[in-house]
Amino acid sequence: MRLFLIVLDSVGIGEAPDAAAYDDLASATLQHTAEHAGGLALPVLESLGLGNIPPLLTDPAADEIRGVAPVAKPTGSFGAMRERSQGKDTITGHWEIAGLDLNPGFHLFPKTEPSFPTEITAPFIERTGRGILGNRHGSGTAIVKELGPQSMAEGKFIVYTSADSVFQIAAHTDIIPLDELYAACEIARELCNPYRVGRVIARPFTGPANELVRTKDRIDYAFETDEPTLLERLNDAGHPVYSVGKIEDIFAHRGITKGFHTGNNLDSQAATASLMRELDAGFVFANFIDFDMLYGHRRDPQGYAQCLEQTDAWLEEHLPLLRDDDVLIITADHGNDPTYKGTDHTREYVPLLVTGPNHSPSNLGVRDGFYDIAQSVASAFGIDPLPRGTSFL
Repeated sequence: MRLFLIVLDSVGIGEAPDAAAYDDLASATLQHTAEHAGGLALPVLESLGLGNIPPLLTDPAADEIRGVAPVAKPTGSFGAMRERSQGKDTITGHWEIAGLDLNPGFHLFPKTEPSFPTEITAPFIERTGRGILGNRHGSGTAIVKELGPQSMAEGKFIVYTSADSVFQIAAHTDIIPLDELYAACEIARELCNPYRVGRVIARPFTGPANELVRTKDRIDYAFETDEPTLLERLNDAGHPVYSVGKIEDIFAHRGITKGFHTGNNLDSQAATASLMRELDAGFVFANFIDFDMLYGHRRDPQGYAQCLEQTDAWLEEHLPLLRDDDVLIITADHGNDPTYKGTDHTREYVPLLVTGPNHSPSNLGVRDGFYDIAQSVASAFGIDPLPRGTSFL
């Protein structure tokens, strides 16, 4: 048995019922991206049933995805999922996909300056031996551009947060080596644990002071849950689990047989394709990050559209690698509407597409919880049912 789960990071499909609570009314990542681009050319995703999803969401139907029409006989099963956990960040979405329910959600730092309490920053400064700059909400690229030269001159870390539950640490790799940055993140992870902070993130950057750019050496240090995830349950039952992208960081390396740590879509797609060609059995959990990292947060709808079309072309080339009993699930972890206000994620439904050579297409409807994926994967591999979720396989 081989099952591939691909998360198109941040590819939401319309405001969730509780979007108002997150100040995300009228957000719709796919629809607004398509409208801005004058239409999307996604023939593979269209054939699987992507254009059939918006009519499921509201009455009257949600806005269509311009260029992606409903099809009479989709080649895959189609539906949408509503998130039940509190939050709209990466870890919350992925953990719910893996069977967990985060209620209450992770701790969020206030939009004040400073954002982090002295109970975290004072011991962080003492134990790392370096001072800090920032200590507020901010966009990563903007705060590095603003404070990077001072950080280089004074040898200080830049620490900042966002609307997600994150403690992010940026440093120039010529001034603060990667090993020291990673060690500082491990200290911060320990200090943030009592606050239930979702992630501590290493954000290395390089270049001259007037042309600073972030590198691909990012590492996420995730909060560890007490409840076992789908990954751990599969691994304990003897089914190998392979991660691609930032998945191993999101799950603190727990329940993963082998990880392929990549930092962009092209590398993640290459690793996934290699597993499609070579793997005999197991579960592959892949994250394609560029939608979120490069285009959603930077509010670049044109880049987002091109990224979607590149991924569709990749699917066209690699779907023939699926074997007779393989299953492929495509979904997302949250929204990040590149035409929306601000720079943060958006609380949205996410698409759900399922295909495989012997899969019988159907209308999966609107699923009440991302954890329906975990229950479905569990049933496909024949392990004990998870505490929550309903299988669609």
